[in-house]
Amino acid sequence: MPRWRKILFSLSVVIGGAAALVFAYLLLTKPDTCADGVERIDGECIGVNGEGYDFGTPEITDVARAIAHENRSIEKQNQPYVTVAMMLPLQSDREALRRQMRSDLQGAYLGQRQANAGEGELPKIRLVLANPGQDYGRQSKVVDTLLRMAASPEDRLRAVTGFNLSLAATEAAVARLTENKIPVLAARISGDRIANEDRPDGMAKVRFPGLARILPTNHDAAQALANFNGERGRQNLRTVLVFDKRPDGYNESLAKAFSRIEEKGPAGPAAMSFESPSIDEAGSTGNQFTQTANNICDSRADTIYFAGRTLHLRIFALKLAEVGCKDRHYTIVSGSDAASLRQDMTEKDWARLRGDDGRAKVTVQYAAPAHPDAWATELTAWTKKYTAAHDRKPADQDLPQYLTEPKAALDTLRQQIGATRREGIKLGSTPNLEDSRTMLVHDGLITIGKALHQAQKNDPESVPTREDVGRQWSLLQSRHRVQGTSGLICLTTGGNAYDKPAAIVELDPGRKGPGTLKFVGLGWPTGKPQPKNCVIPSSTS
Repeated sequence: MPRWRKILFSLSVVIGGAAALVFAYLLLTKPDTCADGVERIDGECIGVNGEGYDFGTPEITDVARAIAHENRSIEKQNQPYVTVAMMLPLQSDREALRRQMRSDLQGAYLGQRQANAGEGELPKIRLVLANPGQDYGRQSKVVDTLLRMAASPEDRLRAVTGFNLSLAATEAAVARLTENKIPVLAARISGDRIANEDRPDGMAKVRFPGLARILPTNHDAAQALANFNGERGRQNLRTVLVFDKRPDGYNESLAKAFSRIEEKGPAGPAAMSFESPSIDEAGSTGNQFTQTANNICDSRADTIYFAGRTLHLRIFALKLAEVGCKDRHYTIVSGSDAASLRQDMTEKDWARLRGDDGRAKVTVQYAAPAHPDAWATELTAWTKKYTAAHDRKPADQDLPQYLTEPKAALDTLRQQIGATRREGIKLGSTPNLEDSRTMLVHDGLITIGKALHQAQKNDPESVPTREDVGRQWSLLQSRHRVQGTSGLICLTTGGNAYDKPAAIVELDPGRKGPGTLKFVGLGWPTGKPQPKNCVIPSSTS
């Protein structure tokens, strides 16, 4: 072989080898993707997707596809639209948690659908799902993506909602989003830390500019429980606080709220603590609760304020029933996270909460964010009182709008559910409104929709800026109130729901079979219903 050919051959071998090495390097360092926009990290699928990907959770496959179908339909209409991200953990080994995710996303889809239908208002909402990983552990990476989407002229991200856990990582995500002027509507956060502080002078101490919440804080929910039970004449209770010491915004604020309730009955025993390993791990809590239950048994307490997560609440209730002290009946009172308790209970669990005579040893009462029986039940009771007082049935204009408007909103939601069934749109299951998740997340989306429509400028081809949307939160009151299925939503200067009612419900094990979830009344944080037209009064009113 001539020398020049040897040189060319050698060069080709070197170049080919180098190319192979580069290709191998790129292949090895290329992110392992689960789907478009979603990266696999330590077994979790982290990222943002609005094209029907279910993040490996089969329970949400159908509803993720329904959201993608709605997204495609608004893109085909060639009308102005913006993107809203639904951010919450979307993978779990626990079946109960996966069902809860489905309920959340069903509410998001139904809210998106209703906001986009409206009366032709623009812009439309394109909804994407954002998975930050277990306990929001990868939230930073997801927030990076959302910031890019907010700056993108194609994505036009204008709000982020979801947020179902009051954790330090959640707080960090909300802080970074709002610092970058991305409006956040927290549909299911109840912890007091992730909130702006309303002051008595009507102004607000703003930690998170552009944050709105439609769920009462733990403080407000505890106050609503106290007001409700006080009105029922339960003033001779002997109470004790049982709280989780593990750092957790929900547990901490709930314990603080319960400890501040002014009791009218005799003093109960001192507060008792336990420590769980995490939100969804039992650890040694069963052993701790055996000791706690024995101590409560030796006291005269009959009502326990429980500041802890649903998993541990279930274990505590079963242990308290197991101790079986002197045929005493206990009532456990807890916060909004307990709305998931019923889904975790088995028939065996219900049987353990009953005595041999079939009577309940333990019932659980909590302040739910909403309940589908609330408005019809309360309206019937109100009408009965009015008729007795005035010797006539009330006319339509006499009925209180704080009951009639949420009832109408719930009727509309039920019509939406029926419409999806007629249209053959699968949601994975018929939405279970009793756990309040679907109702609350739905209300979050229609609240965002109202803010978007009010912020829209005269130019139909333009879309509102992030700042325009964030400025709308405190204007959603009075005639601009949002008629939510969970109650009237009227937001304060700090973006908090004013005097939002809590649906007081009780889990009763009954005498046999699965227990029942019973709506027992509405509790109001201020001690009285919201004013007419939801006009927020001044501190001196």
